[in-house]
Amino acid sequence: MNKAPPASKLGRTAITGLALAQAGASKLGHKARQMLRSDDDKQAAQEKHEAELGRILFKALNQLKGSALKVSQLLSMEADFLPEGIRRELAKGCHQVTPLNRALIHKVFQREFGKAPEHLYSQFDAHAFAAASLGQVHHAQMADGKQLAVKVQYPGIAVAIGSDLRMLRGIFQTMAIGSTMLPRKDVIDRFMNELEVKMGEELDYEHEAMQLNWFHARVNLPGIIIPKCLNDMSSKRVLTMEKIDGLHLDAWLATTPDQAQRNHFGQLLFDWFWFSGCELGRLHADPHPGNFLFMPDGQLAVLDFGCTNKVSYQFCDATARSWRALLMTDEAVRNRLLRQAYIDLGLFADTVTQDEFDGSIMPALADLHAWKMEPFQTSEFDFSNKSGYPKNMNAEHNKLLSGVLQGWHEDVPYFDRAYLGLMNMLRKMGAVVNTEIAWTRQGAVHVNTN
Repeated sequence: MNKAPPASKLGRTAITGLALAQAGASKLGHKARQMLRSDDDKQAAQEKHEAELGRILFKALNQLKGSALKVSQLLSMEADFLPEGIRRELAKGCHQVTPLNRALIHKVFQREFGKAPEHLYSQFDAHAFAAASLGQVHHAQMADGKQLAVKVQYPGIAVAIGSDLRMLRGIFQTMAIGSTMLPRKDVIDRFMNELEVKMGEELDYEHEAMQLNWFHARVNLPGIIIPKCLNDMSSKRVLTMEKIDGLHLDAWLATTPDQAQRNHFGQLLFDWFWFSGCELGRLHADPHPGNFLFMPDGQLAVLDFGCTNKVSYQFCDATARSWRALLMTDEAVRNRLLRQAYIDLGLFADTVTQDEFDGSIMPALADLHAWKMEPFQTSEFDFSNKSGYPKNMNAEHNKLLSGVLQGWHEDVPYFDRAYLGLMNMLRKMGAVVNTEIAWTRQGAVHVNTN
């Protein structure tokens, strides 16, 4: 049986302090050894160092669980924020999480409802069938036989969010000193502040229930299923919803689906992303494969609405302009429109001249632009040919971008994370998808103005 994660500030600080010391020692040792290595050996050593830092962070975050481990999951999807080696280790937070014992789960129900789960449901399985960063999920059943999935939050997690994120901010800032691996301190601070707001929403299951009900009432996209929330059996720390039968991505792929099935579900995933962001104006912003179920009848269920983001018209307008510019063949017009779109998105100040943008920033972003727009060069794209996210940015390019990046529109992190998750899933599926969207057509109406 596993103990509850430490709830006291002292206990959590001790874990984080040890991780900070280990990361600092690893960084100093790596820097000293790099001075003695040949150029050919430095890249491999850098990747090994990133993986070591990722392992140190994940070990601490898995002990802390809660907000800290949730940040681990989110950061594993932030390709613009952390190097590949660190993200790969932090991605373990998406599936390698240890569950809690039944006594602690019963305490949550006593506090929330004044009764044991066996008295709230006709049947309740005390053994969780899924565990994640903020809670774990149990099977339950109503008296009429309806099958339920019950998400129960880990005890003591909500009170730790502020101190956890302050400690993690300190770790990232320490790692960033004298390094081009991370952005400037002010960019890290803004990123962590925005995470704290969203984490507060995710820790409030009543907020998630509202989001779940909002999407359930509005999603009319054929083939997409949203489970219904049972409000009278839900609270701030317990969320009860319809149980949907299906397989997560890896389990579904293990059934060796044929190409037609891969294409079908790939199209559903692709259409869901653009429908929710551009038609509904609200993005399902936690895109890892555990939040989708591939159902036997060909439908796709979308789970976990704790992290959603209302997408503004201004963001969609500027981003659509940038995508359309990137598909232009006239380089001068492309760069002029792209610079303005990026300024409108808050990525760069308007003091960045067109000459600086053309001569320095565009070359630094070339690989990222090519990766992002690859599926949209034709009306249909085979994602088995999708390139991976650019892993090893040129050190000079990284230094340049870290220096000129001033921030971003508040919707950028959530859109980018969801888009990266979509690309990774479609690539893993090897789906062939129709990629025609309004954002890539000049003059098209591209957003809902709600």
